Amino acid sequence: MEAYAVIETGGKQYRVEKDTVLSVELLGVDTGETVEFDQVLAVSDGNELTVGTPVVESAKVTATVIENYRGDKIVAFKKKRRKGYRKKIGHRQELTKLKIETISA
Repeated sequence: MEAYAVIETGGKQYRVEKDTVLSVELLGVDTGETVEFDQVLAVSDGNELTVGTPVVESAKVTATVIENYRGDKIVAFKKKRRKGYRKKIGHRQELTKLKIETISA
């Protein structure tokens, strides 16, 4: 088993391991900089799992920002039949791509 952690960012939870690449909501950090997450909900060293209440004290996960980008367009289409009501709205979410560097309990 490999060490992993569960972190929270942008209102969502992610299970991460070392060298994992993931996309999260925009963090507002420039490319190449490091980000430190202290909202660690659970940490495993491969054998033992530590679950926080609600967070694990002194646990940190550091990551490097690979890029800031916009995700694919999502189209929301609303319609009410026989009323002539149609509405089409598009949305592109701002995202940050991260590479997990270290997990420390």
